[in-house]
Amino acid sequence: MRTMTILTRPAMKIHEIQELRCHIGVDSVPHVDARGRASMVDVSRKTSSWRVATASAVVFLGKEAFDLVSLNRSLKGDVLTVAQIAGINAAKNTHNLIPLCHQLLLRNVDVRFTMDPRKCAVVIFASARTEGQTGVEMEALTAASVASLTVYDMCKAVTRELKISEVKLESKTGGKHDYFGAS
Repeated sequence: MRTMTILTRPAMKIHEIQELRCHIGVDSVPHVDARGRASMVDVSRKTSSWRVATASAVVFLGKEAFDLVSLNRSLKGDVLTVAQIAGINAAKNTHNLIPLCHQLLLRNVDVRFTMDPRKCAVVIFASARTEGQTGVEMEALTAASVASLTVYDMCKAVTRELKISEVKLESKTGGKHDYFGAS
């Protein structure tokens, strides 16, 4: 039987929290309570608005796996359709996976793929949309991440040279600050 040591660090002291809030601004540390412990952000006073976020990921497949996925000839089935469904399901369950994420009523989740023959890669774009008081960045990032993991899982029997890379937020709109990542 294996034992596991769990390392914990003490919560921040009140004066450390006050110094941090003074240094970077009170609203900049909303995930920390007055005692320095992690807490869910209270969004009840925020204005509801349409919020959209897009994230991406890249899975480098290698020539053999790329050809099989491109031609829909994988022994495990339709890789891209399964990855699309996995990404959508993941977005809908983000609040179960990321402890401090709010449960959102998603109005739409879209997962799309572009095949890049030059790099033997599949590029994944995931977007999430809601009307609410908090953003959908984590849902879009979760969809892209799980879709990429699904592609990996369905192709690992062909090659071990798979690589998931460049998981990132591409854009977000509708909140306090819009974001459009560098191309």
